[in-house]
Amino acid sequence: MSEIVHPFYEKHRGAMEAAMRQRLDLAEPMLNDRANLSDIDGIRQEVMDEFERVLTQMPYVGGAASRMSDFFMRLIGFMAISRVLRRHGVPTAVIGEIERHTYKAQLLTEPEAERLAAGRQFMSAENRALLREQAMMSSSESHQTTFPDDFVYDFVEPGPGDPFEFGINYKACGFCKFAARHGDQDILPNICGLDFDAYATRGIHLERTQTLAGGASHCNFRFSRLPPEKGDGTPDQ
Repeated sequence: MSEIVHPFYEKHRGAMEAAMRQRLDLAEPMLNDRANLSDIDGIRQEVMDEFERVLTQMPYVGGAASRMSDFFMRLIGFMAISRVLRRHGVPTAVIGEIERHTYKAQLLTEPEAERLAAGRQFMSAENRALLREQAMMSSSESHQTTFPDDFVYDFVEPGPGDPFEFGINYKACGFCKFAARHGDQDILPNICGLDFDAYATRGIHLERTQTLAGGASHCNFRFSRLPPEKGDGTPDQ
């Protein structure tokens, strides 16, 4: 394993570490109540130490030129949390519950107006055009050769009568590749579970009935706008 953090991630290390510390603050009540852990300061240090290891393991997938770089930077820290809690005997389902609750609480610290504006931008025609372009790039032989650990996906247009506005079929998942390389397959589904709150807090309904992590051929993300009264961070599943 390389002990060097890629320069792109090194540039963002401060923000990523700050996000991890905030998550641990938000997770503390559940670490006590649901995981029955008492040495919270010790857990915090273990998680931050593990996060340092995760940073050296993060695959580079194109930096700012690839939208999936942001996914790695926002979510890979949950692998560190999962690893530490797993070592302390916390059941996988409980780890997932703690992480999803913590991530939603963290997302909701952002002002609602900013969250909903980000959701509108994601659903915009301009972003759909970008998604189509990046989907084509992700599937190209040259991109897959250069960035073998990246996601591979197709943009999905709705057909007549489809209830969604657009979709993405992920045919290869960067987190699945990461988990397979580092022995994290059992905690991988916890990462998948974070998606619903990530979109709901931005006023977007995600419908997904299968995942690569669950053994399917692809992850079928389908997006539509939540009614305004649903854009409060409550997943509409």
